[in-house]
Amino acid sequence: MKIVKTIEDLSQARKELQGSIGFVPTMGALHNGHLSLMQQSIAENEHTIVSVFVNPTQFLAGEDFSTYPQRTQADIKICELAGVSILFMPTSEMMYAKMEPTILAPSAKAYILEGLARPGHFDGVLRVVLKLFHLTKPTRAYFGKKDAQQLYLLQNMVKSFFLDLEIIPCEIIREDDGLALSSRNAYLNPQERQKALLLCESLKVATHAIIAGERDIATLKAEMVHTLESLHVEYVEILNRDFDTIETIEIGNSIILVCAKVGTTRLIDNLWI
Repeated sequence: MKIVKTIEDLSQARKELQGSIGFVPTMGALHNGHLSLMQQSIAENEHTIVSVFVNPTQFLAGEDFSTYPQRTQADIKICELAGVSILFMPTSEMMYAKMEPTILAPSAKAYILEGLARPGHFDGVLRVVLKLFHLTKPTRAYFGKKDAQQLYLLQNMVKSFFLDLEIIPCEIIREDDGLALSSRNAYLNPQERQKALLLCESLKVATHAIIAGERDIATLKAEMVHTLESLHVEYVEILNRDFDTIETIEIGNSIILVCAKVGTTRLIDNLWI
């Protein structure tokens, strides 16, 4: 595995790769969720590039940019053992110029849910991912379904800008007890870790109701909110997969999304129906 830390070194290393390229962009603090993306990329491509970059433009004032978990040596080891071809670890100074064009996420879909709580967040996500796509020139790029709204907006960007690559959605990876893997889980103390299970429990409650025949969105959301009543809930929403409002469940075209704060840690989860 080559570890590259400059744009120039990445360009040279990328030129040496022949065949299909899978790309997994991350912010580090790698866990089994990231590993599953790498493994899928490695299985489906001749080479895999992983980036580790905590992107400042997607953090709002007061968020955890300065304290975001970083485990550089562990990240390197995980990528090496997985069989990654290139690990790209740039700095903010390399990735951003003082004066440069920006990209704005479409407001109708980027200022709801995550974007409502974090206005401008998705502008920063699309901005850095577009840069990384240009640098790595992947055949396929791999993103987890846990960040469902991000996934939708990235797919829209690729389609809208006629980018010659494929976005591959990857299944959510969970702990044995059901908690969705997240780098921010490291912030949770043991009591908060137990409370965090209510997010996936609320999704189970909705799933059981749907299996029993319930299709009304308002009813399902009310049952989820009741399950989450001991947490600070930011949103519970059920939309179609284009992130449009629906009144009844559309099997095969719906997403149930939940966000809540556990202590001071903001967690998200979802279920694709």
